[in-house]
Amino acid sequence: MRYDIIFSLKAHQDIGNLNANIRAVVRDAIETHLRYEPAKVSKSRIKRLQGISHPQFRLRVGDVRVYYDVREGLVMVHAVLMKSEGQNWVNQFGGDS
Repeated sequence: MRYDIIFSLKAHQDIGNLNANIRAVVRDAIETHLRYEPAKVSKSRIKRLQGISHPQFRLRVGDVRVYYDVREGLVMVHAVLMKSEGQNWVNQFGGDS
C-alpha cells in the first residue's frame, strides 16, 4: 500500500533549515522508508515510541530524527530534528492527542 506523506509546517521549516546535502539524504530516506512501510519497525532505522501516543514513530537518518504518525493511508511528519534536539522536542510536544 502506498502512503501519502504530509509535512506539518514545522517539519517543512525543519527540512528547509538543514544543509542541502543532509536535506537530500533525509528526503530520500523519507521516501524510501515511509512511502510503503512506515510502521515497519527495525532495529536501527524505525522505532515505535513508547509511553506517548503522538508522535508514534521515529525514523533515524544519520544524526537526524524524523518524528511522525501513521494513519489510514497517511504519514504525517511532525518534526525533522538533529539527534541532540529530538528528546527535548518529544518531551515538550509529544503526548496524548
